[in-house]
Amino acid sequence: MENNSENKDLKFDTKKQTKFVCVIPKFVTEDYWESINRGFDDAAKDFAHYNILIEKKFFDQYDESSFDAVTKEVLSMKPDAVFLSPIFKESTLQFIEQLDQKGIKYSFIDNVLEDCDYTTYYGQNSFQSGYIAAKLLVSLMPEDAQIMVIRTKRKGAEANQTMNRYDGFMQYIVDNKLDEYIEYIDVEFIEGDEEYNFKLLEKTMKENDNIKAAITFNSKVYRLAMHLASFNRKNIRIIGYDLLPLNHRYLKKGVIYCLIAQRPDRQSYLSVRDMCRSIILKREVKQSNYMPIDILFKENIVDYNTFYNN
Repeated sequence: MENNSENKDLKFDTKKQTKFVCVIPKFVTEDYWESINRGFDDAAKDFAHYNILIEKKFFDQYDESSFDAVTKEVLSMKPDAVFLSPIFKESTLQFIEQLDQKGIKYSFIDNVLEDCDYTTYYGQNSFQSGYIAAKLLVSLMPEDAQIMVIRTKRKGAEANQTMNRYDGFMQYIVDNKLDEYIEYIDVEFIEGDEEYNFKLLEKTMKENDNIKAAITFNSKVYRLAMHLASFNRKNIRIIGYDLLPLNHRYLKKGVIYCLIAQRPDRQSYLSVRDMCRSIILKREVKQSNYMPIDILFKENIVDYNTFYNN
């Protein structure tokens, strides 16, 4: 993937192994985090000449205590650098405080905590992506429209990424004085319990007869699309995040109005590249690297996939 010709004449200690540890959520096939994981694997191959070792530690993204247990283990591994997703803000801050004390570098994956001394971040501007989502979703809504906002229940604090997206979404509403005539209905899904989620949506739909749109701020918008399709409610505009295969399927069917996408595999790959440049080659690297916010409709999804899969 990466052209390494620029490094041929550079001198570095090829005998010294550099240990990187990735702290990311557990995943299943075709999950968002599978792409992040694939980016790490690609980087391990392409930068093997630096004699790096990439180890992975996985936590339950819906349980903050799982993250705490994994990060405690990571500290005992004495890595040279850590890549982590700051899903749980307070626990992440406690963890990186210990990394700072030990002089261990770290980079953020998927989301960023701005006031920290991280080496790099590659990813979307979460707040801005939420702002754009609101512009796409509500700018054409009629007065007195109802919008469902789908969250997912977690053990511990809400995910930092989804909070930032939600904050951006609501800021657009405030900036454009749309809160005066649009009603928001909060719906909280339970991860892994689709029977409960279906019944909850069914109840919500019966109690609210003017729902015109729905949004979820995580990558599993296909769950919402699947349930709403079973109700045969084609007049509800749905927006979600990330190009998972199931999201792609419902986008092509027209059930999902649009997806706000990114290149998660590229984010993790470039993070490893820059950490190698920083630690091994002693180069300066750019700290914050915001990826383009890709807006995908069924009309442009084929060309998008064809271009990036070549």
